Amino acid sequence: MDYQAITDKLLKSGQDLVQQAKELADKNDLSLPKSGPERDEMIQNLSKGAAMGGLLAVMLGTGLGRKLTGTTLKLGSLAALGTVAYQTIQKLQGSVAPGTPINELSGPAAATRSQAILKAIIAAAKADGHIDDEERGRIEKHLAGLSLDRDSLEFFKSEMSKALSAKDVAAAADSPAAAAEIYLVSLAVIGDKNAEEQAYLNNLASELNLSGEVVAGLEANAKA
Repeated sequence: MDYQAITDKLLKSGQDLVQQAKELADKNDLSLPKSGPERDEMIQNLSKGAAMGGLLAVMLGTGLGRKLTGTTLKLGSLAALGTVAYQTIQKLQGSVAPGTPINELSGPAAATRSQAILKAIIAAAKADGHIDDEERGRIEKHLAGLSLDRDSLEFFKSEMSKALSAKDVAAAADSPAAAAEIYLVSLAVIGDKNAEEQAYLNNLASELNLSGEVVAGLEANAKA
């Protein structure tokens, strides 16, 4: 499974959805109906043939409208994510070595970090608690239509079915840079936070050992 390529495509698709949302804003309120042909048509319009964009739209579900934010627009690639996270940590973490950003990793190290970031994306999409059995069925149906190998499909299905756990998501953070990337990508997916999502981000920051100053810096730099 090429975690790096898939994660990069998901980030880019999120950026594309923001751009498309601006074009559709005058026509739609971008709050997806819970079910039915209107919802399916809206997802199709948003993805405009971009399969990973369609997957992200399905994963984000009924809260899609308020999730399309400037943070998602800015963090549209692993390189952008790594750069913003690293620069923030380097400035605010003091004498602690920040580690290596995702955009400077290669081989197994890049795959491991990309897998961690992909897990964070999936978990963040579930953080508002809207994914029930019906939603999971829609996601699996969309996954079946993508050109993914069996390992990739099983990975998505496994992560979607897991109980939401900030501790599990944070476990792969082997450096301050990795922790910052995981938090930032979660922030990009969640966007304009409701109470459940804010609680998840708070738990995630704690599990990642990110200080309040670093969290504030990450949020500010992502939106700048």
